[in-house]
Amino acid sequence: MRATITGLRALGALCALLLATAGCTSRDGSAQARAGGTSTGTGPATGTDAAKGGGSGGDASVPLTAPELERAALATGDLPGFQVSAGRSVLSPTGQPRADKAECQPLADAMGEHPDPRAGHTVDRGLGSLDDLGLAVSTSLSSYRETDAEALIGGLEAAIAACGGGFGATLDGRGATYREVKAVSFSARGGDEAVSWTTVAADEAAVAPVHVVVVRKGATVARFTAFDLAGRKPPRVPEEVVGEQLAKVARQLAR
Repeated sequence: MRATITGLRALGALCALLLATAGCTSRDGSAQARAGGTSTGTGPATGTDAAKGGGSGGDASVPLTAPELERAALATGDLPGFQVSAGRSVLSPTGQPRADKAECQPLADAMGEHPDPRAGHTVDRGLGSLDDLGLAVSTSLSSYRETDAEALIGGLEAAIAACGGGFGATLDGRGATYREVKAVSFSARGGDEAVSWTTVAADEAAVAPVHVVVVRKGATVARFTAFDLAGRKPPRVPEEVVGEQLAKVARQLAR
């Protein structure tokens, strides 16, 4: 059943809180809070060389520059059955949500402008499924020092284990809660390591089950968050979306 316009607007506002650069996109455009194709962040992570960039000869341990991330990000035509959108949503604030429990902060960071404050550059996209009405997926690519990228994955795994009972978060004075945080299995072919979880996010206007997948490929971190704007079923990040994104990263690294 198609979601009401009021419900979509409420969910769009919740998306703006959950993901500062989220791409919450419906098939018919009723909730086009679209993710940015512009890069964010002030520069490469400490110790990187912005001129040289990363990936020369396939070395995944060297961080990618902002232009390299742009070339590696998903684009229209990459995925049959998906509309890929660029351009930051007018609903989307910038910044990092603050969790009410320190041990849950990595999960709140994953819902923010960067998947972690240590990210050097980040680019964002929003995907809307043309075949599965209501399925919206926000994606991002971020460059790190490889040790920081590894620490990010470890921090998320620890936070999921510690925060199963849920937590609260605030961003720009607005609050949301995350209930039923659960680790779920996910096959991310082409990645070095991945972490995946589901949760139910809610504020005073909307409730949204979400599925988040974060994958590390060397010094590059890919983040995927799925919503079901139609409210029919628990959302899942499609494996083909993750697979194509990691394949594009690999092709960029091989240049």
